[in-house]
Amino acid sequence: MNLEDKLLRRRTRRHFFEDCGFGVGKAALASLAAGNAFSQIRGKHHASKIDSVIFIFQAGGPSHLELFDYKPELVKWDGKVTPESFLKGKRFAFMDTFAKEPPKLLGTRRTFKQAGGNGMWFSDLIPNIATVADDISMVHGLCTENFNHGPAKLFANTGSVRVGRPSIGSWVTYGIGSESKDLPGFVVLQSGPRGPRSGAALWASGFLPSAYQGVPFRSAGDPILDLSNPQGIDAEQQRRTIEAIRDLNKMELEETGDAEIQARISQYEMAYRMQTSGPELIDFKQESKDTMEMYGAEPGKASFANNCLLARRLVERGVRFVQLYHTDWDHHDDITKPLDRVAAEVDKPTAALIRDLKQRGLLDRTLVIWSGEFGRTPMGEVREKGKIGRNHHIDAFSMFMAGGGLKRGAVMGATDEFGFSPQEKIEVYDIQATLLHLLGIDHLKLTHRFQGRDFRLTDIHGRLLKPLLA
Repeated sequence: MNLEDKLLRRRTRRHFFEDCGFGVGKAALASLAAGNAFSQIRGKHHASKIDSVIFIFQAGGPSHLELFDYKPELVKWDGKVTPESFLKGKRFAFMDTFAKEPPKLLGTRRTFKQAGGNGMWFSDLIPNIATVADDISMVHGLCTENFNHGPAKLFANTGSVRVGRPSIGSWVTYGIGSESKDLPGFVVLQSGPRGPRSGAALWASGFLPSAYQGVPFRSAGDPILDLSNPQGIDAEQQRRTIEAIRDLNKMELEETGDAEIQARISQYEMAYRMQTSGPELIDFKQESKDTMEMYGAEPGKASFANNCLLARRLVERGVRFVQLYHTDWDHHDDITKPLDRVAAEVDKPTAALIRDLKQRGLLDRTLVIWSGEFGRTPMGEVREKGKIGRNHHIDAFSMFMAGGGLKRGAVMGATDEFGFSPQEKIEVYDIQATLLHLLGIDHLKLTHRFQGRDFRLTDIHGRLLKPLLA
């Protein structure tokens, strides 16, 4: 009896079932690679209205009362003590600031004007966004779950206040993939003085395969750090290295059937292709002078304007989901000059992005979303003598969308005369369900089984915002 026969005799039933498991695993991976895995829940469930999403997230909680939700009655009540009924049973951040003495109502100091055919209200902080009023759909009275920045950002981006759930972009690319072969399906762009609270958890893939997590890009230099070859490494050496790593990963995949190894192989191959596509992506020399001026973009500068232009270039190249984060909207101390500054940073580029997409014929197949994690209270907050700001408010805030499948110029929802409570409850889950619907995904059917339970982005909630649908 030779050595091979002896080894075969010593194999146990456990080894047999392990081999069977590997075979099933490899078959599943082959199906996944072919795009046919989990066909009963993945893929489009109906005809889509859009192909791509650009989600502009204004981190910190923009004040709807200073931007979109004009409340002349609140102006009349400026400086008066807030009615007790407003505060009873309500949750606010930094409750101690309201407990010291009854807070006073704060009317906006901004000038509002109506724009567009339906007379949407916009403040003088965002005159450029007002010029595209007929291309956007406004939502008032949106509510959320948590009044702290980190959990509220997680909720807006993942549908949960807890770390560990997949982000919207991950769910989308997991469900329908991407049309780009040389760029990731889910790209993240950041601007502002710092990153958003909760950081990478906002664009993580959670319990989905890591291939679906968001990939942070830079708007200057290499789009991704370390994308270029180190000094002394030529293209041939790099090719051989990548092939060797791929072969080692395939051997490990053959042994274990671990889907994460397949994701690792795909990521190496994507990075290799991006060495050609990446530099071309951020080369703004191809853009006209008029386009650069329209956005206020400057080559090589890390800015919100550059990121808006980069977002348009990404969807042009088939990227499915682009997430822009711009920070510094948290105005407890002072809702005057700091708000002036951050609003000026985003107003012109936001309007330029919508206008640019429209004139290139891309807006009909792209959804642009502009929102923060919550709004601000109609009561003022005094932390420093001589200055006044607003606290976090989760019961009612405003956001807008633009793009394919929407009634342009439509307004849905409203708040009371002080902008405190919604007249109709609209939840963050409803925005998520509507976003998926426009992409051809039924939010009830896109699920992933994890730890014995089927999870979905909208959990057990979510409804379509049908009054906004064209």
